[in-house]
Amino acid sequence: MEYKTKGVCSQMIQFDIEDNKVRNVAFTGGCNGNLQGISHLVEGMDVNEAISRLEGIRCGFKSTSCPDQLAHALKEAIAK
Repeated sequence: MEYKTKGVCSQMIQFDIEDNKVRNVAFTGGCNGNLQGISHLVEGMDVNEAISRLEGIRCGFKSTSCPDQLAHALKEAIAK
């Protein structure tokens, strides 16, 4: 799935959900090292667990962050 981010440095998040597990997360743009770290940390994690851990994280004075955007993307994907 592809998700166009809103309000953060990265522009797009690509990921798969297989057997309710997060797989193959890749961010386009943003802080490369940090986003690779997030991608590796959530790999194989239960979708709902990833959402609960990432949702609501803020970046500086922004009302969202790249991890929060991933939570939004995952929520959108499982709602479909």
